[in-house]
Amino acid sequence: MSIDYAELHCLSNFSFQRGASSALELFQRAKKQGYQALAITDECTLAGIVRAWQAAKSVELPLIIGSEVRIENGPKLVLLVENLEGYQTLCRLITRARRRTQKGQYQVLREDFSEPLPGLLALWVPDAVDDFEQGRWLKQTFAERLWLAVQLHRGQDDTRRLAALLALAGELRIPAVASGDVHMHARGRRALQDTMTAIRHHVPVAEAGLRLHPNGERHVRSLEALQSIYPQTLLDETLSIARRCSFDLGQLRYQYPRELVPEGQTATSWLRHLTEEGIAWRWPKGPQAQVLTQIDKELELIAELGYESYFLTVHDIVRFAREQKILCQGRGSAANSAVCFALGITEIDPDRTTLLFERFLSKERNEPPDIDVDFEHERREEVLQYVFQRYGRTRAALTAVVSTYHAAGAVRDVAKALGLPPDQINALADCCGHWSDETPPVERLLEGGFDPESPVLRRVLSLTGQLIGFPRHLSQHPGGFVISEQPLDSLVPVENAAMAERTIIQWDKDDLDAVGLLKVDILALGMLSAIRRCFDLLRRHRHRDLSLATIPSEDSQTYDMIGRADTIGVFQIESRAQMSMLPRLKPRTFYDLVIEVAIVRPGPIQGGMVHPYLRRRNKEEPEIYPSPALETVLKRTLGVPLFQEQVMQIAIVAADYSPGEADQLRRSMAAWKRHGGLEPHKDRLAAGMKKNGYTAEFAAQIFEQIKGFGSYGFPESHAASFALLTYASCWLKCHEPAAFACALINSWPMGFYSPDQILQDARRHHLQIRPVDVRASDWDCSLEPITYAQPAIRMGLRMIKGFREDDARRIEAARSKGAFIDVADLGERARLDARAQEQLADAGALRGLAGDRHRARWEVAGVQKQLGLFAGLPSQEEGAVSLPKPTVGEDLLADYNSVGTTLGPHPLALLRGELKARRCRSSKELLEVEHGRPVSVAGLVTGRQRPGTASGVTFVTLEDEFGNVNVIVWRDLADRQRQVLVGSQLLKVDGRWEKEGEVRHLIAGRLSDLSPLLDGISVRSRDFR
Repeated sequence: MSIDYAELHCLSNFSFQRGASSALELFQRAKKQGYQALAITDECTLAGIVRAWQAAKSVELPLIIGSEVRIENGPKLVLLVENLEGYQTLCRLITRARRRTQKGQYQVLREDFSEPLPGLLALWVPDAVDDFEQGRWLKQTFAERLWLAVQLHRGQDDTRRLAALLALAGELRIPAVASGDVHMHARGRRALQDTMTAIRHHVPVAEAGLRLHPNGERHVRSLEALQSIYPQTLLDETLSIARRCSFDLGQLRYQYPRELVPEGQTATSWLRHLTEEGIAWRWPKGPQAQVLTQIDKELELIAELGYESYFLTVHDIVRFAREQKILCQGRGSAANSAVCFALGITEIDPDRTTLLFERFLSKERNEPPDIDVDFEHERREEVLQYVFQRYGRTRAALTAVVSTYHAAGAVRDVAKALGLPPDQINALADCCGHWSDETPPVERLLEGGFDPESPVLRRVLSLTGQLIGFPRHLSQHPGGFVISEQPLDSLVPVENAAMAERTIIQWDKDDLDAVGLLKVDILALGMLSAIRRCFDLLRRHRHRDLSLATIPSEDSQTYDMIGRADTIGVFQIESRAQMSMLPRLKPRTFYDLVIEVAIVRPGPIQGGMVHPYLRRRNKEEPEIYPSPALETVLKRTLGVPLFQEQVMQIAIVAADYSPGEADQLRRSMAAWKRHGGLEPHKDRLAAGMKKNGYTAEFAAQIFEQIKGFGSYGFPESHAASFALLTYASCWLKCHEPAAFACALINSWPMGFYSPDQILQDARRHHLQIRPVDVRASDWDCSLEPITYAQPAIRMGLRMIKGFREDDARRIEAARSKGAFIDVADLGERARLDARAQEQLADAGALRGLAGDRHRARWEVAGVQKQLGLFAGLPSQEEGAVSLPKPTVGEDLLADYNSVGTTLGPHPLALLRGELKARRCRSSKELLEVEHGRPVSVAGLVTGRQRPGTASGVTFVTLEDEFGNVNVIVWRDLADRQRQVLVGSQLLKVDGRWEKEGEVRHLIAGRLSDLSPLLDGISVRSRDFR
């Protein structure tokens, strides 16, 4: 007899280290096995339910939404959603349980069931077959909405257990139902499930004991297997329950806050009013006709789709920031919107670039817009608090980020669970590399001293490969806010974040897009803080009142500096990958900067677009356009598609895509490496282009370039927004280098470069740097006037490692009332403890009061002696004590260990003799070396960058006393000498010197670690992927 079945109790990997399969795997298996429905019931969470909903739709199998919970000192329940009211009830219940406890835990109490829970069905999973008291309480609570779940997994006592459970159900008059307690889609995942259990309980698998399931039966079993285990009536009951569960996530109705609309206005009329005010502000002389047409078109579409309140909310947040003098700028696809520009949300003038509004908002796509706004990273908290205060914590929360397992973390957890010793775990994690999300290759294992054929190692790596990509926990999005008219916990559960006074919803940005919830990203950008600080310094010290809008545009000196790749510290074009491109591209206009920002990205690189563009820019090959229509699309990038918007326009113009279909192509580009989905577009593009007269070769070329964009191609609107800040930071570095360097350090940590590198660069530009000195230094670095065109930079007390800001502020306050007489006077008036005074002495900051470091340490010790045992007694003159002066090497070591930099000789200047003996040339000498010659060079490693290029190159920056050397390390060498590459502070490189015009770099052939020569000096590299 054939049977039907619906699984009502199933955990996905969003139960975090319990379920060993993804929702898609579970639904595909359930569909194959002939199930009628599948419930996803992750423990006290709906974090994975949107993905489960999408998986269910993809295989056309109904999803039942639910959650497993354990009541404190009480029974385990599986709660299933019957309808919309039940879904809201479950969201509120999970929210209460999660909000009661710290992040990662929950607490469900009996009192949560004292009020009716409408729309929820309950399966009771008894701990014991004679648990009458709990059964009676549950019967009273849920009445006819309660079932007793019978879970059988081929245990030795299944027959006895089945009889006892049926007897219990009969006595309590509770219907019984079959339940699988599924933890994996297939039996083959049992080893991973056991490993995850051990990880969750922090014990090795060998010691997990009864925490492990006794067999692999908790998988999506065949109908035949279920029929051999359960009575038919229990299987039939699963369908009765499934038929009652009719809720679908598509029934959710989300409303955006409406309180920003004044009385007498509608959201539509008020948005138009604010836009018209913005038009008068943005274009005092009036915009061009096409801009007005574009704005009207956008407002009509925004109203048709009902998103006016969203735009009003973002406008209100930006308005608050501007009123508080907080620099901000919208970016991303929102920069395609003329309305966003008029409202002051973005800064890209529609007259200055080509807009593709459909990239931002599309009727065919019918998905909510997503506006990203960057704020000064040091003042973003003010904006976050404004949102919480304006809307309340019941209606505003941050979006979650699903933190997934990467290679190093996965191999650590798996290896520990399988009982490997700590030294082997660390070595194996190191083999995974800093940049890989795959298990390590054989050659890397051999380099790490492992036997790739070892059965234990192969098991570790097999399980690691399965675990990579699994969700590990929820974390807080940097600034993605969801704001709602109704309480958020009627839409999605809300839980505590790790940070105090922070709450997050259980969905990430992709989940929000799928169900149509609107999000605004309130993001932090360090460069905005640095630029604002620079403006403040210029206003205070240079009497220049600048803003982003008043910085002179298209300045030739600025572009000259950019063309020399003299861009340490500026925005976006400061990386070694970007700096190697600048002398080739030689930007001379703002749009050149837009291209520069976008071109050093995995998309254009892997799509093979960079070299054709450069050849055409340098007149080395002609610009070729397949048709006049495509010339309009590609003319600004010389016939080479560099931006996402161009790919969309090509599809529209050449293959008859609608704007909404073109955006679906963009979304498929972004996801194809993870989820596939591009192949249908291949045939569609080819057919459309053939119809319009384009060759098959051209269609194939475009498709390959589209696949390259799947590795992260930049939107033109995003690049243009960033290019505005790139130009502003470059202009400031070119014309006000002292204030810019000072602002960068005061805004650190940010960017690619450490304060040491920024100060060394400033010295190479002939700026005067003055040391930390309690007689003059504030907490922040500051400017001091001198006779030269540029002021001197006074290093601030923030440079001293571990020094407290409170101590610095007391020093400032005391000094404002009169100069310090000596160390004792400083300590007394600024109320400094021994630790603070010792830090000042070690940093050389007491030089003006006590002399060199040795003398300063002596005096600090003497002051502490007087304040301790001999407090109140007359001080004894100790000035006659003769102390040796620190050597140059001792001062150098102390500088790096205390303030992270030196104003004395560079470390490599002291090692130059040793390096010459090793045939190492300086960066200055390299300027005279001919192209193609073999050379050796050594320097401090100040940066490593491995962008996602097709060639797998790593860029390394070496610094010596004269400047920087750019080193290119190809993948095969990086793999062979990975330990030296990632572990060296002082690196020697033997290789081939290449120079072409202004482009100079060293192609590495062999790497050697010379770090022991530094003799205790610690230099930190800034490493980026």
